[in-house]
Amino acid sequence: MKRIILLITILCSVISARAQFGVGGGGSTIVGKISGTVSDSLTKKPLDYGTVSLFRATGKSPITGVLTDDKGNFKLDNIHPGVYRLEITFVGYPTKVINNVETTLSKPDKNLGGLVIAPNSKALKEVTITGTAPLIENRIDKLVYNAEKDVIAAGGSATDILQKVPLVNVDINGNVSLRGDANVRVLINGRPSGATSASLADVLKGIPADQIKTVEVITSPSAKYDAEGSAGIINIITKQKNISGISGGISGGVGTRQNNGNFNLNYNKNRFNLTVNVGGNASWPQTSNTYQATTINNATTNSFTESNGTSRISRHAVTGSVSAGYEFNAYNSLNSSVRFNQIKFNTNSNSVTTGDDVYNSNTIAHAIPASGFDWNVDYVHKFKKEGEELDFSTQWSHNIGTTDYTSIYSAVNPNQKSNIDGTNNEYTLQADYVLPINTTFKLESGAKYIIRRINTTNDIFSPSGTDFAFNDALSSTYGYNQNVGAAYSVLTINLPKNFSILAGLRDEYTTIDGNPQSATQQNLSFTQNYNTLVPSLTLQKKLTPTQTIKLAYSKRITRPSLQYLNPYVDASNVTAQKVGNPTLSPEVSQTVELGYNTFIGSSVINLSVYYKHTDNLIEGIAKPQTLIRGTDTTHYTLTTFQNIGSNNSFGGSFFGSITPFKILTIQGSINAYTYKPDPTGLFSNSQTQNGTYIQYGGFMRATLTLPSDFIVESFAFGSSARRTIQGTNPAFSIFGMGFKKQFDNKKYALGLNAIQPFSTYKNFNSNISSPGFNQVSRFQLPFRSFGLTFAYNFGKLSFKPVNPLEKKKGVNNDDLKQDDNGVGGGGPPAGGGR
Repeated sequence: MKRIILLITILCSVISARAQFGVGGGGSTIVGKISGTVSDSLTKKPLDYGTVSLFRATGKSPITGVLTDDKGNFKLDNIHPGVYRLEITFVGYPTKVINNVETTLSKPDKNLGGLVIAPNSKALKEVTITGTAPLIENRIDKLVYNAEKDVIAAGGSATDILQKVPLVNVDINGNVSLRGDANVRVLINGRPSGATSASLADVLKGIPADQIKTVEVITSPSAKYDAEGSAGIINIITKQKNISGISGGISGGVGTRQNNGNFNLNYNKNRFNLTVNVGGNASWPQTSNTYQATTINNATTNSFTESNGTSRISRHAVTGSVSAGYEFNAYNSLNSSVRFNQIKFNTNSNSVTTGDDVYNSNTIAHAIPASGFDWNVDYVHKFKKEGEELDFSTQWSHNIGTTDYTSIYSAVNPNQKSNIDGTNNEYTLQADYVLPINTTFKLESGAKYIIRRINTTNDIFSPSGTDFAFNDALSSTYGYNQNVGAAYSVLTINLPKNFSILAGLRDEYTTIDGNPQSATQQNLSFTQNYNTLVPSLTLQKKLTPTQTIKLAYSKRITRPSLQYLNPYVDASNVTAQKVGNPTLSPEVSQTVELGYNTFIGSSVINLSVYYKHTDNLIEGIAKPQTLIRGTDTTHYTLTTFQNIGSNNSFGGSFFGSITPFKILTIQGSINAYTYKPDPTGLFSNSQTQNGTYIQYGGFMRATLTLPSDFIVESFAFGSSARRTIQGTNPAFSIFGMGFKKQFDNKKYALGLNAIQPFSTYKNFNSNISSPGFNQVSRFQLPFRSFGLTFAYNFGKLSFKPVNPLEKKKGVNNDDLKQDDNGVGGGGPPAGGGR
């Protein structure tokens, strides 16, 4: 009831604010458009992705703006009759100003025809990185990676794209971290997906890179974002052209490691638009080599166990979406979209264990870790006051996951068969209101309610003669309910002398009910209720037209999700078992960041330093175990998730882009930060990493643009080993190169790429230790690949660019820890890989 009252209060305050500020009024409802084409005065070639801004005749701030398309076309919609000034900016050219652009009631549409700009590399009126849509943009609240500009991306997956995004790291298993913190929220088109909460790594591997337009990285989210994700937010934007007419494209790649295909179709006529996108990803079967050695030396046990094995995995995925929208008039629009996905993989693992435990094992697994859909309906009402909006959004995410595996052992361990089935339903209601009070103040407020229902069944079958029989004693079910109610307000203040302030406050109330059931264990039901107040503050100063400095503070939480709370043991890997902890508290982190950004000609430099304090730090604590079954003794580790204490981290990041020659662009980034945990109580006894450790990640790329639409590119990135209080996880690095040739005015494209061409395998090592035991793991994965990519775009139409000043609408559930199995479907019991 309290949460319902909270929602009503927010909506009432929205209506009250609108009344107090006297928003609305009369005036004509007729709106039109202003369009044209921009080209170079010398070469006559179109200037693509130039910035077109519209001002009132005597205004100082733009009232709207768009980007030109690849043919130089632009169109500004919903323009009221009046007299305006048009400004066109493009790096390497002076600003083009067109005065006295007039539309009237009788002629609301204005076509300016061809507009030419003479290049002038010495005197730039304004330098804006969005003017050329470069590979990487730095905006006031986010960093943007334009994936469609990536030459080598075609034929890969979303995982391959994220590996190249500054500040983002992806490990060998596909787990994503931002500035070294794995507690990052990953959204798709500004919305969560039920599939990502089930198996984020698998979902990312299943999205073809050809579907991705941009990746947004938000390290200091404001209060309008959900409080979850201590590291920040990664938002993957898929391609969706706003165009008049029919268009589409077919793209894909065939390689020695994986194959991709993608088809998209766009229709936009008058007030109706429709977009269809279908893609798939299939990897060739890959065999990796595994090694694990465990030494236990404590008061009761002295043992050594060593395992060598292979794991062969094949994977395929299908993903797609259908989106439709209708603009009833200039003030009301309705949009709906359905996004679906299915990911499957098969694993066959064999190992030989020697030492104090001697046996052979074979595990065969068939898994569908994610299969479901996300359905959104969004209604937007725009008021007559410029920029005032009221949005209502709903979302239903449905996802199922299954994992069936059979493990056969020659000795020591009993054979086992398991069928795991999980269902995740998530329902969201959201309202957001934006009120530009005047040129100085803008108010944003909203409310949201999320209902999550997760059910998992784990059926265990034990040996019975030559077959298996259901084992009721070992089987279990788990019901998990979570409700989150939230409300926020954000105030933007534009001050004199190019100062601006973004201040916000968010309140979230969370209730959790867990109902684990097993025939042989006591009642383990649990309940958690907690309230979180999340402030945010950003101060920005524009030093010059090309230099900006920013100071930001944000508070974030990381709620433990199903894998971290489930109290039943996951014994799919008998040598390294896991169990959840229903008493976990959410992590709470606070970050202060100071950033500087500048443009020097066509080059860009971005620097930032930050401090981050985390309480209730969640890590897995492994402990040695010994199990005696008759005359057989088994040695293994059991990892339990715990709130181990706190961590203080200092870090810094750098991104730079330089064009020493017109045809060559070099970009690079590096992020480094410290890890110094302070475990409390008994957890200090498990700590073996006692110093202050510097961890880092970096990336470098060189792009060569040659005549006749040839593009050549090479890149390399790497990250150091990631530490916990018990040891290290593997380091990771990759080198790649490729080229692309475009034909028929960029209508066709062919490319070749090579990843890790000079070595067949990549090696990954980890080491975990505590007093009384040590565990070393090595994983060797075939990574060298060569591929052929292609693309074909069809349709002759007029471009309708998206307003770059317009914010993304719709549900945006950026909460819940995503690097786990949210529905119990799980990954392969042994092995893994990409």
